[in-house]
Amino acid sequence: MKNNRFSPLIMALCVVAGIFIGTFYANHFGGNRLNIISSGSNKLSNLLHIIKDQYVDEVDIDSIAEGAIPEILGELDPHSAYIPASDAQIVGDELKGSFSGIGVEFTIREDTIHVQNVISNGPAERSGLLAGDKIVTIDGKPFDVKGKSSEEANREAMRLLKGEKDTKVKIGVMRYGEKKLKEFTITRGEIPQKSITATHMLNDNTGYIRIKNFGDTTYAELLIALATLSQQGVKNLIIDLRDNGGGYLQAAVQIANEFLPKNKLIVYQEGRKMQREEFRSDGHGSYQRIPLVVLINESSASASEILAGALQDNDRATIIGRRSFGKGLVQKEIGFSDKSVVRLTIARYYTPSGRCIQKPYVAGKDNDYAQDIVNRYASGEFFSQDSIKHSGKAYHTGNGRVVYGGGGITPDIFVPEDTTNITSYYKQAAMSGLILQFAFTYTDNNRQTLNKYDTLEDLEAYLKKQNLVEKFAVYADSHGLKRRNLMIQKSNKLLNRYITSRIVYNMLNDDAWAHYLNEDDEVIMKAEDVFKRGEAFPKRPANTEE
Repeated sequence: MKNNRFSPLIMALCVVAGIFIGTFYANHFGGNRLNIISSGSNKLSNLLHIIKDQYVDEVDIDSIAEGAIPEILGELDPHSAYIPASDAQIVGDELKGSFSGIGVEFTIREDTIHVQNVISNGPAERSGLLAGDKIVTIDGKPFDVKGKSSEEANREAMRLLKGEKDTKVKIGVMRYGEKKLKEFTITRGEIPQKSITATHMLNDNTGYIRIKNFGDTTYAELLIALATLSQQGVKNLIIDLRDNGGGYLQAAVQIANEFLPKNKLIVYQEGRKMQREEFRSDGHGSYQRIPLVVLINESSASASEILAGALQDNDRATIIGRRSFGKGLVQKEIGFSDKSVVRLTIARYYTPSGRCIQKPYVAGKDNDYAQDIVNRYASGEFFSQDSIKHSGKAYHTGNGRVVYGGGGITPDIFVPEDTTNITSYYKQAAMSGLILQFAFTYTDNNRQTLNKYDTLEDLEAYLKKQNLVEKFAVYADSHGLKRRNLMIQKSNKLLNRYITSRIVYNMLNDDAWAHYLNEDDEVIMKAEDVFKRGEAFPKRPANTEE
């Protein structure tokens, strides 16, 4: 009993001693760093508790925390990001080889889901859904996205139509020419999702491959594409990375390996807490000697720049187009228990010559960073190679050619954007989405006729006779874009090309769409000229010593 009387005193003394010992070690061995981290962490946690306990009105603490996390990450760099649980699966699905859903491509117009394409042999096709159908109800409830942005509306549609495999979704459809709602109960299934959206021969010698992004199945898809082209006698190859925003590093490394001789450095990454990690070619690639051209533009980013940089620095391919985006930061995904995800920048990646092509940024200044492409356009960079401003120092490829870091991959051959026939009418027609809307409406209203033309050649020949630009001008005028006859005449070729390409896309597929656009693409023409001159393999500059 005597010992029990003094136990509270003894416990208190132990706590005090522990505090003194902890303070001593923190001050002498950890500096102020431990105190700062602990204090900061406690501040955030304590503030939320205080708000929950004492704020005048009842608030949703979880919602406040959700809003605070992006703000905190925004103080780090432009690519560290928070993905809420509601969006995490949709974002993750973008780079997977498949996802679980009903198997349709859609667009949202006037707050309604319009089915653009029904994936062959998918759940929707087996259930009887057709391209052109309008989905107006999902599981008995009207699809309502009024007041939401186009991005929010698309994500809401994906959230409702996607789901676990073998689960059912009931949709209500309005079909052209019918007045009654048609209802379908569709069992969701695995839907393949391709990274390589176009593979075809441009002529007897030159093959073309368009890579949309770098995902789980991209390398396997590339091998199939290369085998297909090999059977058709390919002698030269174009890889189109324009508008490819990137994806998985490993996919870019695997593709580079296919074209490089043994033990060539492809890329390395390094960070404050990450030791240098190198990726090198193993010499097993089957296409190490094929003449190669890679196409890039200002929207080619991340893994696209890894592939283009590896092939450029190793003098393995000629890079053609315009300067790439400039993303050289590596993100790691960290998941939370509620399935939300933080993408945290943990390192920078470097091309074989040692350059980091990350463009400059100021932490917390996302608007300035996002404005970079607009600023490039305004400065004339899209139209003149002399307007490109290199913010990094000069590096050298294996052959001694000069390349630059600090702001994207600068192509070996610059091709300016053609603005010869662009008018303010064309810009407004394109940027407003009216051309896309018209092309879809035209396709929807003429599907029975258009279905007769199942090849690009036949469809293109038919569309040439339809005076599409005049029909668009009438449509646009009735939708708020005032008719401008002189501008329409000047931009006639551009308007017709854009409208026709979208109808081709709606009726056929990505490959036909790309094939049509490639017919008069200046960048493609420049690539073919490089092959004709035998200059796909970059040579050592004449004034460089051995």
